[in-house]
Amino acid sequence: MIIATAGHVDHGKTSLIQALTGVNADRLPEEKQRGMTIDLGFAYWPQPDGRVIGFIDVPGHEKFLANMLAGVGGIDHALLVVACDDGVMAQTREHLAILQLTGQPGLTVVLTKSDRVSAERIEDVRESVHHLLLAYGWHEAQFFVTSVSDGTGIDALREHLLACEEQSHRTAWRFRLAIDRAFTVKGAGLVVTGTALSGAVQVGDTLWLAGADKPMRVRGLHAQNQPVQQATAGQRIALNLSGDAQKADISRGDWLLEHSPPGPGAERVIVTLRCHSPLQQWQPLHIYHGASHITGRVSVLEDGLAELVLDTPLLLADNDDLVLRDISARQTLAGARVLLLNSPKRGKRQPEFLAWLKQLARCEDDESVLRCHLQRHAVSLADFAWARQLREPEITQLAQGTALCVEGQVVGSGLARRWQEKLLATLAEYHQNHDDQPGPGRERLRRMALPTEHEGLVLGLIEQLRQQGEVVSRQGWLHLPGHEPGFSPAAEAIWHKVEGWFADDPWWVRDLAKKAGEDEQTMRQVLRQAAQFGLITAIVKDRYYRQERIQQFADLIRALDPENGSTSAADFRDQLGIGRKLAVQILEYFDRTGFTRRRGNDHLLRDRNLFQAPPAS
Repeated sequence: MIIATAGHVDHGKTSLIQALTGVNADRLPEEKQRGMTIDLGFAYWPQPDGRVIGFIDVPGHEKFLANMLAGVGGIDHALLVVACDDGVMAQTREHLAILQLTGQPGLTVVLTKSDRVSAERIEDVRESVHHLLLAYGWHEAQFFVTSVSDGTGIDALREHLLACEEQSHRTAWRFRLAIDRAFTVKGAGLVVTGTALSGAVQVGDTLWLAGADKPMRVRGLHAQNQPVQQATAGQRIALNLSGDAQKADISRGDWLLEHSPPGPGAERVIVTLRCHSPLQQWQPLHIYHGASHITGRVSVLEDGLAELVLDTPLLLADNDDLVLRDISARQTLAGARVLLLNSPKRGKRQPEFLAWLKQLARCEDDESVLRCHLQRHAVSLADFAWARQLREPEITQLAQGTALCVEGQVVGSGLARRWQEKLLATLAEYHQNHDDQPGPGRERLRRMALPTEHEGLVLGLIEQLRQQGEVVSRQGWLHLPGHEPGFSPAAEAIWHKVEGWFADDPWWVRDLAKKAGEDEQTMRQVLRQAAQFGLITAIVKDRYYRQERIQQFADLIRALDPENGSTSAADFRDQLGIGRKLAVQILEYFDRTGFTRRRGNDHLLRDRNLFQAPPAS
């Protein structure tokens, strides 16, 4: 369990921790010289049952509030320390506001320096703190009156803290730790420390050091100041790392991650807000997340919803807490919780989108969040796994409940059907405008109907339509059932003139045009259209066989292949009694279609199911 102090400067937080644990949490010479905590201090309180309670002593001075904010993420409990001689002060309110905005942990109030004041003064301070807690949403908090000078209340406070329950932590999620310190130890090397927000880590694991953008191996672990083989979320952890990074490569706010992130971080995110002071449109802000501190601006969308535009990318995940302070860093304005990592560029204030955001904010588990996203768009499993910090088994299970999964992209049943209806409507419109055409190919239909959607998903949905009989594929051209393309009257007349000339031998376009007495370009267009209808096939550009002849060639290759294991141009030439050049052209055509594949001078049967003759009616 981790307990953080909160309270105004010089109200006795560090002395209280020392009285409870025997450890002075001030670790810097400057802190000891000035008598005040500047940076985070840590103290550990081992128990006979093996538990180790950790204390984070945060600075109380306003000047060091950024350091305080780095220490309150992932804590189980907070001690609000108020000195009886001073009472409620500016940082008492500030720290209480921050605790409320970062998850509102369980709270215990400790009234210190009771030996300096009268009993009436103690009661006055107790009453003022009680009213302050009610204003910030704490309706039940125990009070302890203490004095480190004579030990008043310390034993009772110890018993109370030992009975406090540890919060549940996201141990099943990916490991994620915000680094607040980095140093080197002689004989061990690089050590980083922080509070794990999620997941678990063990000695021997490889983690991703986000600041240096490099993998690092875990050589050793300390959790709650004890050497361990494994540590989990909710513990104060020190990790001895080995890899191609040094202390100089690491800054406070960097992350140690179970997996490398999908990019440098989010730059525009949509958040839910808990405001203490009204936010102005496009107001500049200080933004605190984990152990990071950056600046940015806020764009208010609606009450309780806003977009944050960050000056520096942050490695955020869904439900991460942020604290927003004014640009002069004097006032805590609001808390924010990440709702959507990838904010759309347009349409953020449309009523439909705002209603969807509110629906998303009400989702409580990964499955409902995924279903909500799938109402609007296809989802990248890798991006969703990062946003929710899910491991492979969990994301695989979620993907099984979707309508279609292709290349790591999933689409829900409702959206899939809407896309398919768009495909069918586009195909119907194509037939109406091009009634002489057999239809578009798969890729062209995708570009016409859904050009901005994931290619693999759209092609997968087209294939589903084909399997269900809602779309027919003929020679690679797609059409609706019942659609029969036809020649224009002029083209049909030319085709009827030349159709009977296609017997066993191929025709070049120029030769056919010359014999028919037609323009060569006109003949080229007519034959190209006949090929689209499946009547003839071009084995090379401008040289056509009738389709039945192609089928005979395919049957011959199937017959030759079992005999010799392959088909050569010589075998093919001898069987057909044609020239070698034409035999090569035919075999190369079959190579291009995937029916055969070339190996040296041989052409091996690759896909026996292609060019199957249609069943007799």
